[in-house]
Amino acid sequence: KKGLNDMDYIKEFYNNYDEDGRLTDKKHLPEFLITMNYILRYLSPNAKILETGAGAGRYSIALAEKGYDITAVEFVPHNIEIMKTKVKCNHRITIYEGNACNLDFLKNESFDIVLLLGPMYHLFNDEDKHSAISEALRVVKKKGIVFSAYCNSDTTVLNAFEKRNFIEYYEKGMIDKSFHTVSKPSDVFELYRKEDIDRLMQSFNVKRLHYVSTDLVTYMISSINDFTDKEFSMYMTYLLSICERPDMAGLSFHMLDIFRKN
Repeated sequence: KKGLNDMDYIKEFYNNYDEDGRLTDKKHLPEFLITMNYILRYLSPNAKILETGAGAGRYSIALAEKGYDITAVEFVPHNIEIMKTKVKCNHRITIYEGNACNLDFLKNESFDIVLLLGPMYHLFNDEDKHSAISEALRVVKKKGIVFSAYCNSDTTVLNAFEKRNFIEYYEKGMIDKSFHTVSKPSDVFELYRKEDIDRLMQSFNVKRLHYVSTDLVTYMISSINDFTDKEFSMYMTYLLSICERPDMAGLSFHMLDIFRKN
C-alpha cells in the first residue's frame, strides 16, 4: 500500500492477525512446545528474562505464570493491549512498547536470558539484524543465553509448491533462480537459510549451544489437527528426538538459534 513506511507494514499485519491464537492449535503448537522445552533447560530459579518482540505474550505470560521475572518489549500496540489482558496480579511482568533494535531504556547485562523470538522475522537489512542481536547481547549478562528465532526460506518455497502458487511468486521476483526467497518490508516476513544465520552470527563473540528445528514440516501435515492426544504426544516425542539433527535443519518452518554470550 502506498504511504506505508517499513514498520507500518508490521503494525498493519498484526492489527489484523490472531497472534494470540497462533501457537495454540496442533499445527502451530510444536513451535511453542519445543521452544519452551529449550528455554526451561536454561532457567535458574531466580532468572530475569527479557523477551523482545513479545507479541501478544504467549511466551512471556507462560513464563510469568511459572513465577519468573519478565520484561516484555513489543513493537505493536495492538499486541500489547492483548498481552495486558492476560496479566494476573501475581505475575512479575513489566511491559514496554519498543523496538528490538534499540533497547537503550534497558541497562547493560541485566538479564539472564533474552528471547528474540519474533524480531528477526521482520528485519530486512543487515544493519537492523546486527542491531537486534547486538542489543540482545548488550543487555544479557556475561555467560547469559540468547534465543533467536527465524523463519525458513526453503520450507516457504516447498509450501508455495504445495499451494501451487510457486510460479506466481517466482514471476513476481519473490523467489530467485537459486530458489532463495527475496523479501521486502511490504512482504512483512524475512526468510532465512541456515547459511544466512551462520553468516550473520560470524561477527559476534558467542558460543552456539543448539540450532533447533522447532516445527519441521508440521504446517504441511494436513491431518495434524485431527491427531488424537496420544498421536500428538508421540509426534512431539519424535520431533524432540530429531530437532537438532543437522540433516533436518533445512526442513523446518521455524528455526531457533541458541547461543551463550562469551
